[in-house]
Amino acid sequence: MRMNYLLAFAVSTFLAFNVEAQSLLPSVSRDIGATAATNIEQAERLFCYHISNKPQNYKGYTIDNMAITGFCGILDTNLKDMLTEQLLATDGNIDFDSVANCTIEPRILLRFVRGVDNTDVLISTPCPAISVFYSGKVTTYNMQPAQELLDTIANAFSNTRTAFVSPALLNQLLPVGVVQTAEQRATLNRPAQPKRNWDESSSSEAPKDAGWNSLNFK
Repeated sequence: MRMNYLLAFAVSTFLAFNVEAQSLLPSVSRDIGATAATNIEQAERLFCYHISNKPQNYKGYTIDNMAITGFCGILDTNLKDMLTEQLLATDGNIDFDSVANCTIEPRILLRFVRGVDNTDVLISTPCPAISVFYSGKVTTYNMQPAQELLDTIANAFSNTRTAFVSPALLNQLLPVGVVQTAEQRATLNRPAQPKRNWDESSSSEAPKDAGWNSLNFK
């Protein structure tokens, strides 16, 4: 995929990196938990999504209670290892001693998939932070020392945005949500079936607030 080469080039011009698989920093592994850390270190696939804070009355697709605004690829092994190293395995890129004085602005979400389990890593910029989501827990880190790196990654992905389409709508078990073939496109464009007679608006569940301002930075 062209995205892989674009991002690798963008980041490699910023700094030299080792693309060998990396273990997470011990403090990060303790914070997020052993299973969440293993999902990242031993991920079999890495999916990339453009995301944003969920607007009020938003009805579209979400991930970790944020709005999906696009798809940015299935990343290859070299990129997976590079992103893991720079975001979670390089001590100097995380400020463990202070809190970032800014509001998180979701830009990119990386989903590390291992088997049927996954761990999500949110990249925020220009407020420099990453947040790790696993099993209902969110752990956020101040990435001020690596702000330029986060900007480079987010900007590289912004040039490769693809519209997100629900895999269920395509009638396929594809955890990507992008049209791959002409047959899938025909399925997507097929007129919708008649709706059932239940009231979809009757749900009593109140919208959940993403609560970015209340997160505790590590």
